[in-house]
Amino acid sequence: MTPGRDALIVVDLQRGFDDPAMGRRNNPECGANVARLVAKWRDAGDPVVFVRHDSLEPQSPLRPRQPGNELMREIAQESPDLTVAKSVHSAFSGDPDLHGWLTERGVKAVTICGITTDHCCSTTARVACDLGYEVRFVVDATSTFPRTTPSGRVMEADEVSDAAAGSLDGEFAAVISTAGACGRCDQVVTTPRSCGGN
Repeated sequence: MTPGRDALIVVDLQRGFDDPAMGRRNNPECGANVARLVAKWRDAGDPVVFVRHDSLEPQSPLRPRQPGNELMREIAQESPDLTVAKSVHSAFSGDPDLHGWLTERGVKAVTICGITTDHCCSTTARVACDLGYEVRFVVDATSTFPRTTPSGRVMEADEVSDAAAGSLDGEFAAVISTAGACGRCDQVVTTPRSCGGN
């Protein structure tokens, strides 16, 4: 991979997701795997972007100026090339303009990790694909929570993660592991044709 062409996007790795009120997350290795990715991207000289969710919900632990809005300890001491603040699901709808920043630097590919697998990480991957980026989704460097379906069935967090990965893979992104992402040449990603519409 040519330096500067593949950006690592770390989505919402924030302390608020460890609040007991949020429920029990899966994949306790998420933070450590994200830290491995950040170190690898730093070594390669490629861009690292941190995304922070500034919740507008008054009771959310992720709202600004609360401890839960801060980054998790695994990356808290890192200095990213760009920090994007958002209050919606996609990192591309935050401030500053992520797409514009990446375009100015000639970035054609993005690698996505963080929290949660099926919400903000997945949405960011889908939007990135529609914008024309080659997308990698590092599923073992993401984490999520149990979900309840409209029919009332409770899906465990690992099942939610598998379903999200299955929905993304081959359609919006190449779903890979941390080890594969760190290899940087194990996967060749092409923008799925369906990104332009079915």
